[in-house]
Amino acid sequence: MSYHLVYADESGRVYDDPELLALGRNGDMITEIVEDELIPLPEGATLVSLPYTRPIGMDPETGEMRPAPGDRYAVGALLPQGYTRLLLPGYVKRDRSQLLPLFGYTAVAWKDDRFYVAAQLTDDPERWNPRNCDLDELERGVKRLREKYPENRLYEHLSHCALGYECLTASNTFLQRWEGAVPVSYSCNAACHGCISEQPDDSGFPAPQTRMKFRPTVQEVVEVMMEQLRDPEAIISFGQGCEGEPATQASIIIPAIREVRSRTSNGYININTNAGLTDHIRGIVDAGLDLMRVSTISAIDEHYNAYYKPRHYTLANVEKSLRYAADQGVYTSINYLIFPGVTDREEEVEAMIDFARRTGLKLIQLRNLNIDPESYLSLIPPARGELLGMKRTIEIFREELPDVVIGSYTHVPPVRRAIVN
Repeated sequence: MSYHLVYADESGRVYDDPELLALGRNGDMITEIVEDELIPLPEGATLVSLPYTRPIGMDPETGEMRPAPGDRYAVGALLPQGYTRLLLPGYVKRDRSQLLPLFGYTAVAWKDDRFYVAAQLTDDPERWNPRNCDLDELERGVKRLREKYPENRLYEHLSHCALGYECLTASNTFLQRWEGAVPVSYSCNAACHGCISEQPDDSGFPAPQTRMKFRPTVQEVVEVMMEQLRDPEAIISFGQGCEGEPATQASIIIPAIREVRSRTSNGYININTNAGLTDHIRGIVDAGLDLMRVSTISAIDEHYNAYYKPRHYTLANVEKSLRYAADQGVYTSINYLIFPGVTDREEEVEAMIDFARRTGLKLIQLRNLNIDPESYLSLIPPARGELLGMKRTIEIFREELPDVVIGSYTHVPPVRRAIVN
């Protein structure tokens, strides 16, 4: 293997080390990178320097693993949607009390004048490529809809998400295409360790987004939904990174769905949810929901509870919600937050396969968990079985769950749900 270590200096400039080979991490274990785990750095990926770290490389002559010399920092890649990471960057912390920002860091290597990453393409990334979001067109869309609905606070809120955070789902709302956003909730029934919209003051890392601060009216929600669903194939989604758990606002969502479906059968109504509020989910499903994507990190209670810190619900509630939705014809999926060295544990893989079969899942969306690795690993129980590797784990899911799509984002179902009122 001749894939070389990549590192950054104090100013953030990136170099390759011709004396050391690149290594990755699977959980807390430094490991060699197998050639078939590497692909060229995808378009839209970003290289970042990891503060508080020292990169670890391997001497090609002796096989010895050792830190790179001098004041060097590890480098990771942030992948575009549609790509699943297989390994973390190979590093050790200089100071374990310092936490990395909430991103999904992927191992990087250098060979033949180009960068490679330990990743796999698991879905078509074209719709989520930032190049497809023309800023001038987006600004015109924001101006048009805010002028058309000057009293609608959701459009004001989403304009900041689209133009400030460059959120593609929010941008789609103003471009009126594909999957658009309709956030509704400022509260949550979980306290996720890696929440991107709200963190306690003593968490050690700030939330990269600001949670919405108001409760929208049914009319505001209906206006956003009706505009998005002008396109017969469009999706409008409750549950965004800028909000809490949408099902806590079932009293808004249910009448909004009913009103929209009394006026149009166009498009698909989706909810991104933790699905812990089973009674609320049932009401939302019965109102006319088409798609449901449930966020999860594990099908093992101890691991799930350590990350989500659920308030007044359990993983059993999540399973009941998924089963009910599937039985009513909703196209169900999970937003599976994956982390090399944890997701690929033997017991995790077995539990997830059983969970998918029991709930009738149609789709598993693999999403790279944005987290400081050390803080996450300190939360969860130790492994009980062997590590299978992420590449093999994905292969096992495809072998054992042939009727379940393995992808990275929401898909339009092959058959539209029939709603009986």
